[in-house]
Amino acid sequence: MKRRSFLGGALGAALLSPAAQAAGLKPLGAPRAFDAAWLRQRARALAAGSWRAPAAQVPDSVAALGFDEYQAIRFRDEHALWADDPALLFHVKLFHLGMFFKRPVQIYEVAGGQAQELAYDPALFDYGSSHLDAGMLPQDLGYAGFRVNFHTAPQQDVAAFLGASYFRAVGGTRQYGLSARGLAVDTAVARDEEFPDFVEFYIERPAAGAATLVVHALLDSPSISGAYRFAITPGDTLVMDVDATLYPRTAIERLGLAPCTSMYQTGENDRRMAYDWRPEIHDSDGLAMHTGAGEWIWRPLVNPPQLRFNAFADDHPRGFGLLQRDRDFDHYQDDGVFYERRPSLWVEPTAGWGKGTVDLIEIPTRDETFDNIVAFWEPAQKARPGDELRLGYRLHWGSDPLPSRPPLARCVATRTGLGGVVGQPRRVFSWRFAVDFAGGSFALLDPGARVEAVITATRGTVEITSARPLASVQGWRAMFDVVPPDDGAEPIGLRLYLRADGQALTETWVYEWTPPPAAQRRQALAGVALFPMLEERPRRPA
Repeated sequence: MKRRSFLGGALGAALLSPAAQAAGLKPLGAPRAFDAAWLRQRARALAAGSWRAPAAQVPDSVAALGFDEYQAIRFRDEHALWADDPALLFHVKLFHLGMFFKRPVQIYEVAGGQAQELAYDPALFDYGSSHLDAGMLPQDLGYAGFRVNFHTAPQQDVAAFLGASYFRAVGGTRQYGLSARGLAVDTAVARDEEFPDFVEFYIERPAAGAATLVVHALLDSPSISGAYRFAITPGDTLVMDVDATLYPRTAIERLGLAPCTSMYQTGENDRRMAYDWRPEIHDSDGLAMHTGAGEWIWRPLVNPPQLRFNAFADDHPRGFGLLQRDRDFDHYQDDGVFYERRPSLWVEPTAGWGKGTVDLIEIPTRDETFDNIVAFWEPAQKARPGDELRLGYRLHWGSDPLPSRPPLARCVATRTGLGGVVGQPRRVFSWRFAVDFAGGSFALLDPGARVEAVITATRGTVEITSARPLASVQGWRAMFDVVPPDDGAEPIGLRLYLRADGQALTETWVYEWTPPPAAQRRQALAGVALFPMLEERPRRPA
Protein backbone atom coordinates (compact mmCIF):
# COMPACT_ATOMS: atom_id res chain seq x y z
CA MET A 1 0.00 0.00 0.00
CA LYS A 2 1.33 3.46 -0.92
CA ARG A 3 1.98 5.86 1.97
CA ARG A 4 -0.45 8.43 0.50
CA SER A 5 -3.24 5.84 0.36
CA PHE A 6 -2.49 4.81 3.93
CA LEU A 7 -2.68 8.38 5.21
CA GLY A 8 -5.98 8.91 3.40
CA GLY A 9 -7.37 5.82 5.06
CA ALA A 10 -6.12 6.91 8.48
CA LEU A 11 -7.78 10.32 8.13
CA GLY A 12 -11.05 8.66 7.07
CA ALA A 13 -11.02 6.37 10.09
CA ALA A 14 -11.33 9.34 12.38
CA LEU A 15 -14.44 10.50 10.51
CA LEU A 16 -16.37 7.23 10.44
CA SER A 17 -19.06 7.39 13.11
CA PRO A 18 -17.98 5.77 16.40
CA ALA A 19 -20.61 3.05 15.93
CA ALA A 20 -19.24 2.20 12.48
CA GLN A 21 -15.70 1.94 13.85
CA ALA A 22 -16.83 -0.18 16.77
CA ALA A 23 -18.51 -2.58 14.38
CA GLY A 24 -15.20 -3.17 12.62
CA LEU A 25 -16.00 -1.27 9.44
CA LYS A 26 -13.02 0.40 7.80
CA PRO A 27 -12.88 3.62 5.75
CA LEU A 28 -11.73 3.84 2.16
CA GLY A 29 -10.08 7.06 1.01
CA ALA A 30 -10.72 10.51 2.40
CA PRO A 31 -14.18 11.77 3.45
CA ARG A 32 -16.05 14.27 1.30
CA ALA A 33 -18.66 16.90 2.00
CA PHE A 34 -22.12 15.64 1.07
CA ASP A 35 -25.69 16.84 0.64
CA ALA A 36 -28.51 16.21 -1.84
CA ALA A 37 -27.61 19.27 -3.93
CA TRP A 38 -24.05 17.98 -4.38
CA LEU A 39 -25.39 14.62 -5.58
CA ARG A 40 -27.67 16.32 -8.12
CA GLN A 41 -24.72 18.26 -9.48
CA ARG A 42 -22.72 15.04 -9.72
CA ALA A 43 -25.52 13.39 -11.71
CA ARG A 44 -25.80 16.43 -14.00
CA ALA A 45 -22.04 16.36 -14.63
CA LEU A 46 -22.12 12.64 -15.45
CA ALA A 47 -24.93 13.16 -17.96
CA ALA A 48 -22.99 15.97 -19.65
CA GLY A 49 -20.19 13.55 -20.51
CA SER A 50 -19.95 10.26 -22.35
CA TRP A 51 -21.03 7.14 -20.52
CA ARG A 52 -18.21 4.90 -19.37
CA ALA A 53 -18.81 1.21 -18.98
CA PRO A 54 -17.73 -0.17 -15.58
CA ALA A 55 -14.14 -1.38 -15.64
CA ALA A 56 -14.12 -3.51 -12.49
CA GLN A 57 -14.08 -7.25 -13.01
CA VAL A 58 -14.82 -9.77 -10.27
CA PRO A 59 -12.55 -12.82 -9.89
CA ASP A 60 -13.64 -15.96 -11.72
CA SER A 61 -14.29 -17.74 -8.43
CA VAL A 62 -16.81 -15.02 -7.44
CA ALA A 63 -18.40 -14.78 -10.88
CA ALA A 64 -18.96 -18.56 -10.98
CA LEU A 65 -20.95 -18.74 -7.72
CA GLY A 66 -24.24 -20.62 -8.09
CA PHE A 67 -27.47 -19.85 -6.24
CA ASP A 68 -26.83 -22.09 -3.23
CA GLU A 69 -23.19 -21.03 -2.97
CA TYR A 70 -24.06 -17.35 -3.06
CA GLN A 71 -26.80 -17.81 -0.45
CA ALA A 72 -24.22 -19.45 1.82
CA ILE A 73 -22.29 -16.16 2.18
CA ARG A 74 -23.48 -14.32 5.29
CA PHE A 75 -22.59 -10.86 6.53
CA ARG A 76 -21.56 -11.12 10.17
CA ASP A 77 -24.20 -9.42 12.33
CA GLU A 78 -21.66 -7.93 14.73
CA HIS A 79 -20.17 -5.88 11.87
CA ALA A 80 -23.45 -4.25 10.80
CA LEU A 81 -23.36 -0.49 10.46
CA TRP A 82 -24.38 1.04 13.85
CA ALA A 83 -24.61 -2.40 15.47
CA ASP A 84 -22.88 -1.13 18.63
CA ASP A 85 -25.08 1.92 19.17
CA PRO A 86 -28.27 0.93 21.06
CA ALA A 87 -29.74 4.41 20.53
CA LEU A 88 -30.03 3.81 16.79
CA LEU A 89 -33.03 1.82 15.56
CA PHE A 90 -31.50 0.71 12.24
CA HIS A 91 -28.69 -1.64 11.26
CA VAL A 92 -27.25 -1.92 7.74
CA LYS A 93 -25.61 -5.09 6.43
CA LEU A 94 -23.71 -5.42 3.17
CA PHE A 95 -24.14 -7.86 0.28
CA HIS A 96 -21.18 -9.71 -1.19
CA LEU A 97 -20.57 -9.73 -4.92
CA GLY A 98 -21.42 -12.88 -6.88
CA MET A 99 -23.98 -14.75 -8.97
CA PHE A 100 -26.07 -12.09 -10.82
CA PHE A 101 -24.47 -9.22 -8.89
CA LYS A 102 -21.05 -8.65 -10.40
CA ARG A 103 -20.81 -4.86 -10.51
CA PRO A 104 -19.38 -3.27 -7.33
CA VAL A 105 -21.21 -0.29 -5.88
CA GLN A 106 -19.69 2.34 -3.62
CA ILE A 107 -21.37 2.59 -0.22
CA TYR A 108 -20.86 5.59 2.08
CA GLU A 109 -21.91 6.45 5.59
CA VAL A 110 -23.00 10.08 5.93
CA ALA A 111 -22.52 11.72 9.33
CA GLY A 112 -22.15 15.40 10.16
CA GLY A 113 -22.38 16.42 6.52
CA GLN A 114 -19.41 14.19 5.57
CA ALA A 115 -19.57 11.03 3.47
CA GLN A 116 -17.06 8.28 4.17
CA GLU A 117 -16.82 5.27 1.89
CA LEU A 118 -16.90 1.85 3.55
CA ALA A 119 -13.99 -0.38 2.57
CA TYR A 120 -14.48 -4.00 1.55
CA ASP A 121 -13.12 -6.47 4.06
CA PRO A 122 -13.45 -10.27 3.72
CA ALA A 123 -13.44 -10.52 7.52
CA LEU A 124 -16.95 -9.02 7.57
CA PHE A 125 -18.37 -12.18 5.97
CA ASP A 126 -18.90 -15.80 6.86
CA TYR A 127 -18.28 -17.69 3.61
CA GLY A 128 -19.88 -20.94 4.81
CA SER A 129 -20.16 -23.56 2.05
CA SER A 130 -19.57 -21.10 -0.79
CA HIS A 131 -16.10 -22.62 -1.45
CA LEU A 132 -14.60 -19.12 -1.60
CA ASP A 133 -11.21 -18.62 0.07
CA ALA A 134 -11.37 -15.26 1.83
CA GLY A 135 -7.59 -15.05 1.84
CA MET A 136 -7.51 -15.19 -1.98
CA LEU A 137 -10.04 -12.39 -2.59
CA PRO A 138 -8.86 -8.93 -3.64
CA GLN A 139 -8.84 -6.35 -0.85
CA ASP A 140 -10.62 -3.87 -3.12
CA LEU A 141 -13.37 -6.25 -4.30
CA GLY A 142 -16.27 -4.02 -3.20
CA TYR A 143 -19.90 -4.68 -2.33
CA ALA A 144 -23.01 -5.55 -4.35
CA GLY A 145 -25.55 -3.64 -2.22
CA PHE A 146 -27.02 -3.57 1.26
CA ARG A 147 -29.96 -4.60 3.43
CA VAL A 148 -31.70 -2.73 6.23
CA ASN A 149 -32.83 -4.15 9.59
CA PHE A 150 -35.06 -2.43 12.16
CA HIS A 151 -34.85 -2.77 15.95
CA THR A 152 -38.26 -4.48 16.27
CA ALA A 153 -36.92 -7.58 14.45
CA PRO A 154 -33.14 -7.17 14.08
CA GLN A 155 -32.69 -10.38 12.06
CA GLN A 156 -35.47 -9.52 9.59
CA ASP A 157 -34.93 -7.28 6.55
CA VAL A 158 -37.23 -4.33 6.03
CA ALA A 159 -35.59 -3.28 2.75
CA ALA A 160 -32.76 -4.26 0.43
CA PHE A 161 -31.01 -2.58 -2.52
CA LEU A 162 -29.34 -5.14 -4.76
CA GLY A 163 -28.73 -5.42 -8.50
CA ALA A 164 -28.94 -2.62 -11.12
CA SER A 165 -31.49 -0.15 -9.66
CA TYR A 166 -33.67 -2.83 -8.06
CA PHE A 167 -34.83 -2.67 -4.45
CA ARG A 168 -37.43 -4.46 -2.31
CA ALA A 169 -39.18 -3.91 0.99
CA VAL A 170 -41.57 -5.69 3.34
CA GLY A 171 -44.52 -4.75 5.51
CA GLY A 172 -46.09 -6.57 8.42
CA THR A 173 -46.03 -9.99 6.76
CA ARG A 174 -42.20 -9.87 6.75
CA GLN A 175 -42.18 -11.51 3.34
CA TYR A 176 -40.29 -10.33 0.26
CA GLY A 177 -42.05 -10.48 -3.10
CA LEU A 178 -42.17 -8.01 -5.95
CA SER A 179 -39.47 -5.40 -6.59
CA ALA A 180 -39.24 -1.74 -7.47
CA ARG A 181 -36.65 -0.05 -9.66
CA GLY A 182 -35.17 3.39 -9.85
CA LEU A 183 -35.95 3.63 -13.55
CA ALA A 184 -36.99 1.60 -16.60
CA VAL A 185 -35.52 2.52 -19.99
CA ASP A 186 -36.92 1.22 -23.29
CA THR A 187 -38.88 -1.67 -21.81
CA ALA A 188 -40.78 -3.66 -24.46
CA VAL A 189 -39.44 -1.78 -27.48
CA ALA A 190 -37.80 -3.28 -30.56
CA ARG A 191 -34.30 -3.47 -29.02
CA ASP A 192 -32.63 -4.62 -25.84
CA GLU A 193 -33.89 -3.00 -22.67
CA GLU A 194 -31.46 -0.78 -20.80
CA PHE A 195 -31.04 -1.35 -17.07
CA PRO A 196 -29.68 1.71 -15.24
CA ASP A 197 -27.52 1.05 -12.18
CA PHE A 198 -27.36 2.59 -8.76
CA VAL A 199 -23.58 3.03 -8.66
CA GLU A 200 -23.18 4.90 -5.35
CA PHE A 201 -25.20 4.83 -2.11
CA TYR A 202 -25.00 7.40 0.68
CA ILE A 203 -26.64 6.16 3.91
CA GLU A 204 -27.34 8.88 6.48
CA ARG A 205 -26.63 8.03 10.10
CA PRO A 206 -30.05 8.53 11.76
CA ALA A 207 -30.57 10.50 14.93
CA ALA A 208 -31.02 8.58 18.16
CA GLY A 209 -34.51 7.06 18.23
CA ALA A 210 -35.34 8.16 14.66
CA ALA A 211 -37.76 5.76 12.93
CA THR A 212 -36.91 6.88 9.37
CA LEU A 213 -33.72 6.03 7.48
CA VAL A 214 -32.56 8.26 4.60
CA VAL A 215 -30.61 6.77 1.70
CA HIS A 216 -29.29 8.66 -1.33
CA ALA A 217 -28.35 6.93 -4.57
CA LEU A 218 -26.55 7.95 -7.75
CA LEU A 219 -27.98 6.34 -10.90
CA ASP A 220 -26.13 6.02 -14.18
CA SER A 221 -26.60 4.32 -17.55
CA PRO A 222 -25.78 4.92 -21.21
CA SER A 223 -28.93 7.06 -21.61
CA ILE A 224 -29.45 8.85 -18.30
CA SER A 225 -28.08 9.80 -14.89
CA GLY A 226 -29.98 10.70 -11.76
CA ALA A 227 -29.92 11.50 -8.05
CA TYR A 228 -32.36 9.77 -5.69
CA ARG A 229 -33.36 10.26 -2.07
CA PHE A 230 -35.25 7.52 -0.20
CA ALA A 231 -36.80 8.16 3.23
CA ILE A 232 -37.66 4.68 4.57
CA THR A 233 -40.14 4.31 7.44
CA PRO A 234 -40.86 0.70 8.52
CA GLY A 235 -44.31 -0.37 9.68
CA ASP A 236 -47.17 -2.73 8.95
CA THR A 237 -47.17 -0.79 5.70
CA LEU A 238 -43.61 0.32 5.00
CA VAL A 239 -43.46 3.75 3.38
CA MET A 240 -40.70 5.13 1.15
CA ASP A 241 -40.75 8.78 0.17
CA VAL A 242 -38.79 9.07 -3.07
CA ASP A 243 -37.41 12.24 -4.65
CA ALA A 244 -35.59 11.86 -7.96
CA THR A 245 -33.85 14.27 -10.31
CA LEU A 246 -33.03 12.87 -13.75
CA TYR A 247 -30.67 14.10 -16.46
CA PRO A 248 -31.05 12.38 -19.87
CA ARG A 249 -27.80 11.88 -21.73
CA THR A 250 -29.51 10.80 -24.96
CA ALA A 251 -33.04 10.71 -26.36
CA ILE A 252 -35.12 7.97 -24.72
CA GLU A 253 -38.00 6.33 -26.53
CA ARG A 254 -39.77 4.96 -23.46
CA LEU A 255 -38.91 6.31 -20.02
CA GLY A 256 -40.57 4.36 -17.21
CA LEU A 257 -40.90 6.16 -13.87
CA ALA A 258 -41.53 4.41 -10.53
CA PRO A 259 -41.32 0.91 -12.09
CA CYS A 260 -42.78 -2.12 -10.28
CA THR A 261 -41.61 -5.61 -11.26
CA SER A 262 -43.39 -8.82 -10.29
CA MET A 263 -44.16 -12.42 -11.28
CA TYR A 264 -47.33 -14.10 -12.49
CA GLN A 265 -47.24 -17.70 -13.72
CA THR A 266 -50.75 -19.00 -13.18
CA GLY A 267 -53.93 -18.11 -11.30
CA GLU A 268 -57.68 -18.62 -11.27
CA ASN A 269 -58.19 -16.44 -14.36
CA ASP A 270 -55.28 -17.76 -16.45
CA ARG A 271 -54.41 -21.45 -16.36
CA ARG A 272 -52.29 -21.57 -19.50
CA MET A 273 -49.24 -22.69 -17.49
CA ALA A 274 -51.17 -24.52 -14.74
CA TYR A 275 -49.16 -27.74 -14.80
CA ASP A 276 -47.82 -27.42 -11.23
CA TRP A 277 -49.37 -29.16 -8.22
CA ARG A 278 -49.99 -25.75 -6.63
CA PRO A 279 -53.26 -24.11 -7.75
CA GLU A 280 -51.82 -20.59 -8.13
CA ILE A 281 -48.31 -19.17 -8.45
CA HIS A 282 -47.85 -15.39 -8.44
CA ASP A 283 -46.35 -12.51 -6.46
CA SER A 284 -49.10 -10.16 -7.69
CA ASP A 285 -52.50 -10.85 -9.19
CA GLY A 286 -53.48 -7.47 -10.61
CA LEU A 287 -52.69 -3.88 -11.55
CA ALA A 288 -54.76 -1.31 -9.66
CA MET A 289 -55.11 2.31 -10.77
CA HIS A 290 -56.71 5.42 -9.29
CA THR A 291 -57.01 7.86 -12.17
CA GLY A 292 -56.81 11.63 -12.10
CA ALA A 293 -60.56 11.69 -12.81
CA GLY A 294 -61.20 9.59 -9.70
CA GLU A 295 -61.98 6.22 -11.34
CA TRP A 296 -60.74 3.07 -9.62
CA ILE A 297 -59.60 0.39 -12.09
CA TRP A 298 -58.58 -3.24 -11.58
CA ARG A 299 -56.75 -5.18 -14.29
CA PRO A 300 -56.08 -8.88 -13.47
CA LEU A 301 -52.67 -10.09 -14.60
CA VAL A 302 -52.08 -12.90 -17.09
CA ASN A 303 -49.19 -15.00 -18.37
CA PRO A 304 -49.69 -14.45 -22.11
CA PRO A 305 -48.45 -16.69 -24.94
CA GLN A 306 -46.70 -13.64 -26.47
CA LEU A 307 -45.39 -10.41 -24.96
CA ARG A 308 -48.32 -8.10 -24.22
CA PHE A 309 -48.21 -4.31 -23.81
CA ASN A 310 -51.07 -2.15 -22.53
CA ALA A 311 -51.03 1.61 -21.91
CA PHE A 312 -53.70 3.31 -19.81
CA ALA A 313 -53.84 7.05 -20.57
CA ASP A 314 -54.25 9.41 -17.65
CA ASP A 315 -53.73 13.00 -16.51
CA HIS A 316 -52.29 13.63 -13.05
CA PRO A 317 -52.77 10.05 -11.79
CA ARG A 318 -53.55 9.60 -8.12
CA GLY A 319 -51.85 6.24 -7.85
CA PHE A 320 -51.18 2.79 -9.30
CA GLY A 321 -49.59 -0.43 -8.19
CA LEU A 322 -49.16 -4.17 -8.50
CA LEU A 323 -51.20 -5.83 -5.77
CA GLN A 324 -51.54 -9.30 -4.28
CA ARG A 325 -55.22 -9.28 -3.29
CA ASP A 326 -55.68 -13.02 -2.83
CA ARG A 327 -54.55 -13.78 0.76
CA ASP A 328 -55.96 -17.30 1.09
CA PHE A 329 -53.28 -19.98 1.69
CA ASP A 330 -55.62 -22.62 0.30
CA HIS A 331 -55.43 -20.95 -3.12
CA TYR A 332 -51.64 -21.46 -3.28
CA GLN A 333 -50.82 -24.41 -0.99
CA ASP A 334 -47.17 -23.36 -0.91
CA ASP A 335 -45.75 -23.75 2.59
CA GLY A 336 -42.24 -22.87 1.43
CA VAL A 337 -42.47 -19.42 -0.14
CA PHE A 338 -45.96 -18.39 1.05
CA TYR A 339 -47.36 -16.46 -1.90
CA GLU A 340 -50.36 -15.34 0.18
CA ARG A 341 -47.95 -13.23 2.27
CA ARG A 342 -46.30 -11.41 -0.62
CA PRO A 343 -46.47 -7.61 -0.26
CA SER A 344 -48.37 -5.34 -2.60
CA LEU A 345 -46.77 -2.10 -3.85
CA TRP A 346 -48.70 1.14 -4.35
CA VAL A 347 -47.18 4.19 -6.07
CA GLU A 348 -48.60 7.54 -4.94
CA PRO A 349 -47.40 10.68 -6.79
CA THR A 350 -46.60 13.47 -4.36
CA ALA A 351 -46.39 16.12 -7.08
CA GLY A 352 -48.45 16.48 -10.26
CA TRP A 353 -47.19 14.14 -12.95
CA GLY A 354 -49.18 15.64 -15.81
CA LYS A 355 -50.23 13.59 -18.81
CA GLY A 356 -48.95 10.15 -19.66
CA THR A 357 -49.79 6.47 -19.40
CA VAL A 358 -49.59 3.69 -16.87
CA ASP A 359 -47.85 1.01 -18.90
CA LEU A 360 -48.26 -2.71 -18.20
CA ILE A 361 -45.95 -5.28 -19.79
CA GLU A 362 -46.74 -8.98 -19.42
CA ILE A 363 -44.08 -11.42 -20.66
CA PRO A 364 -44.56 -15.17 -21.15
CA THR A 365 -42.89 -17.33 -18.51
CA ARG A 366 -42.70 -21.08 -17.98
CA ASP A 367 -41.96 -20.91 -14.26
CA GLU A 368 -41.83 -18.71 -11.18
CA THR A 369 -38.10 -17.90 -11.30
CA PHE A 370 -38.63 -15.16 -13.90
CA ASP A 371 -40.13 -11.76 -13.08
CA ASN A 372 -42.39 -11.30 -16.09
CA ILE A 373 -44.61 -8.37 -15.06
CA VAL A 374 -43.62 -4.68 -15.25
CA ALA A 375 -45.73 -1.58 -14.59
CA PHE A 376 -44.61 2.06 -14.61
CA TRP A 377 -45.61 5.63 -15.45
CA GLU A 378 -44.56 6.89 -18.90
CA PRO A 379 -44.75 10.70 -19.28
CA ALA A 380 -46.38 11.98 -22.45
CA GLN A 381 -43.47 14.39 -23.00
CA LYS A 382 -40.37 12.57 -24.17
CA ALA A 383 -37.12 13.00 -22.26
CA ARG A 384 -34.49 14.96 -24.17
CA PRO A 385 -30.75 15.43 -23.60
CA GLY A 386 -30.09 18.43 -21.40
CA ASP A 387 -33.45 18.24 -19.58
CA GLU A 388 -33.75 18.18 -15.81
CA LEU A 389 -36.70 16.02 -14.73
CA ARG A 390 -37.81 16.20 -11.10
CA LEU A 391 -40.42 13.93 -9.60
CA GLY A 392 -41.62 12.87 -6.20
CA TYR A 393 -43.66 9.84 -5.18
CA ARG A 394 -44.41 7.66 -2.19
CA LEU A 395 -44.12 3.87 -2.23
CA HIS A 396 -46.38 1.87 0.09
CA TRP A 397 -45.33 -1.77 0.74
CA GLY A 398 -47.67 -4.12 2.60
CA SER A 399 -50.57 -6.54 2.47
CA ASP A 400 -53.11 -3.71 2.05
CA PRO A 401 -50.98 -0.66 1.24
CA LEU A 402 -53.44 1.80 -0.30
CA PRO A 403 -53.29 5.04 1.71
CA SER A 404 -57.02 5.66 1.22
CA ARG A 405 -59.73 3.01 0.97
CA PRO A 406 -61.79 3.12 -2.24
CA PRO A 407 -65.48 3.72 -1.50
CA LEU A 408 -66.50 1.14 -4.11
CA ALA A 409 -66.60 -2.64 -3.95
CA ARG A 410 -63.41 -4.15 -5.30
CA CYS A 411 -62.77 -7.17 -7.46
CA VAL A 412 -61.70 -10.14 -5.34
CA ALA A 413 -61.59 -12.88 -7.98
CA THR A 414 -61.63 -13.37 -11.74
CA ARG A 415 -62.27 -16.81 -13.20
CA THR A 416 -62.40 -17.83 -16.84
CA GLY A 417 -63.26 -20.93 -18.80
CA LEU A 418 -65.26 -22.35 -21.67
CA GLY A 419 -68.61 -20.60 -22.16
CA GLY A 420 -72.01 -21.94 -23.09
CA VAL A 421 -74.92 -23.49 -21.20
CA VAL A 422 -74.24 -26.64 -19.19
CA GLY A 423 -76.09 -29.64 -20.61
CA GLN A 424 -76.68 -28.05 -24.00
CA PRO A 425 -74.53 -28.63 -27.11
CA ARG A 426 -71.92 -25.90 -27.65
CA ARG A 427 -72.22 -25.00 -31.33
CA VAL A 428 -70.22 -21.74 -31.12
CA PHE A 429 -67.01 -21.19 -29.22
CA SER A 430 -67.30 -18.68 -26.39
CA TRP A 431 -65.31 -17.82 -23.28
CA ARG A 432 -66.86 -17.42 -19.83
CA PHE A 433 -65.87 -14.68 -17.35
CA ALA A 434 -66.98 -14.82 -13.70
CA VAL A 435 -65.94 -11.72 -11.75
CA ASP A 436 -66.55 -11.41 -7.99
CA PHE A 437 -66.82 -8.10 -6.12
CA ALA A 438 -66.93 -7.51 -2.36
CA GLY A 439 -67.03 -4.58 0.03
CA GLY A 440 -68.27 -1.09 -0.75
CA SER A 441 -71.97 -0.43 -0.20
CA PHE A 442 -73.34 -3.91 -1.00
CA ALA A 443 -74.47 -4.29 2.62
CA LEU A 444 -76.78 -1.29 2.18
CA LEU A 445 -78.66 -2.79 -0.75
CA ASP A 446 -82.24 -3.93 -0.25
CA PRO A 447 -82.79 -7.62 -1.03
CA GLY A 448 -84.81 -6.70 -4.09
CA ALA A 449 -82.37 -4.09 -5.44
CA ARG A 450 -81.80 -4.34 -9.18
CA VAL A 451 -78.05 -4.65 -9.75
CA GLU A 452 -76.89 -4.78 -13.36
CA ALA A 453 -73.59 -5.61 -14.98
CA VAL A 454 -72.40 -2.90 -17.38
CA ILE A 455 -70.17 -4.65 -19.91
CA THR A 456 -68.41 -3.37 -23.02
CA ALA A 457 -66.21 -5.25 -25.49
CA THR A 458 -64.01 -3.88 -28.27
CA ARG A 459 -64.86 -6.84 -30.51
CA GLY A 460 -67.18 -9.83 -30.58
CA THR A 461 -70.51 -10.45 -28.89
CA VAL A 462 -71.31 -10.43 -25.18
CA GLU A 463 -74.03 -12.88 -24.13
CA ILE A 464 -75.48 -14.80 -21.18
CA THR A 465 -74.91 -11.91 -18.77
CA SER A 466 -75.95 -11.98 -15.13
CA ALA A 467 -75.33 -10.29 -11.78
CA ARG A 468 -76.33 -11.99 -8.56
CA PRO A 469 -75.48 -12.00 -4.84
CA LEU A 470 -72.60 -14.21 -3.71
CA ALA A 471 -72.81 -15.03 -0.01
CA SER A 472 -69.35 -16.60 0.21
CA VAL A 473 -67.68 -13.20 -0.28
CA GLN A 474 -70.59 -11.09 1.02
CA GLY A 475 -70.71 -9.50 -2.41
CA TRP A 476 -71.89 -10.00 -5.96
CA ARG A 477 -70.80 -12.02 -8.98
CA ALA A 478 -71.02 -10.82 -12.57
CA MET A 479 -70.92 -13.47 -15.28
CA PHE A 480 -70.90 -13.29 -19.06
CA ASP A 481 -69.65 -15.01 -22.22
CA VAL A 482 -67.72 -13.49 -25.11
CA VAL A 483 -68.07 -14.91 -28.63
CA PRO A 484 -65.15 -13.90 -30.89
CA PRO A 485 -66.27 -12.28 -34.18
CA ASP A 486 -63.96 -14.43 -36.34
CA ASP A 487 -61.17 -16.98 -36.24
CA GLY A 488 -58.50 -14.32 -35.70
CA ALA A 489 -56.36 -13.87 -32.60
CA GLU A 490 -56.72 -10.12 -32.27
CA PRO A 491 -57.11 -9.26 -28.55
CA ILE A 492 -60.53 -8.27 -27.23
CA GLY A 493 -60.67 -5.52 -24.62
CA LEU A 494 -63.32 -5.86 -21.90
CA ARG A 495 -64.68 -3.46 -19.28
CA LEU A 496 -67.15 -4.24 -16.50
CA TYR A 497 -68.67 -2.64 -13.44
CA LEU A 498 -71.85 -3.15 -11.41
CA ARG A 499 -74.41 -0.42 -10.82
CA ALA A 500 -77.80 0.09 -9.21
CA ASP A 501 -80.19 2.93 -10.10
CA GLY A 502 -77.48 4.50 -12.24
CA GLN A 503 -74.92 4.58 -9.41
CA ALA A 504 -71.64 2.66 -9.72
CA LEU A 505 -71.22 0.08 -6.96
CA THR A 506 -67.82 -1.31 -7.93
CA GLU A 507 -64.47 -0.35 -9.31
CA THR A 508 -64.01 -0.86 -13.05
CA TRP A 509 -62.68 -4.28 -14.05
CA VAL A 510 -60.70 -4.27 -17.29
CA TYR A 511 -59.27 -7.24 -19.14
CA GLU A 512 -57.58 -8.14 -22.41
CA TRP A 513 -58.50 -11.57 -23.75
CA THR A 514 -56.80 -13.15 -26.74
CA PRO A 515 -59.00 -15.83 -28.39
CA PRO A 516 -57.21 -19.14 -28.97
CA PRO A 517 -56.44 -20.36 -32.50
CA ALA A 518 -59.29 -21.91 -34.48
CA ALA A 519 -57.91 -25.45 -34.05
CA GLN A 520 -57.93 -25.11 -30.25
CA ARG A 521 -61.49 -23.77 -30.34
CA ARG A 522 -62.62 -26.86 -32.23
CA GLN A 523 -60.85 -29.07 -29.68
CA ALA A 524 -62.57 -27.26 -26.81
CA LEU A 525 -66.00 -27.73 -28.42
CA ALA A 526 -65.18 -31.41 -28.85
CA GLY A 527 -64.30 -31.76 -25.17
CA VAL A 528 -60.49 -31.76 -25.52
CA ALA A 529 -58.53 -29.80 -22.87
CA LEU A 530 -57.67 -26.36 -24.20
CA PHE A 531 -54.32 -26.20 -22.38
CA PRO A 532 -52.87 -29.74 -22.19
CA MET A 533 -50.25 -30.68 -19.63
CA LEU A 534 -46.68 -29.98 -20.73
CA GLU A 535 -44.23 -32.85 -20.91
CA GLU A 536 -41.31 -30.79 -19.56
CA ARG A 537 -41.79 -29.22 -16.16
CA PRO A 538 -39.40 -26.57 -14.85
CA ARG A 539 -37.46 -27.28 -11.70
CA ARG A 540 -38.91 -25.59 -8.65
CA PRO A 541 -36.30 -23.31 -7.04
CA ALA A 542 -34.99 -24.07 -3.60
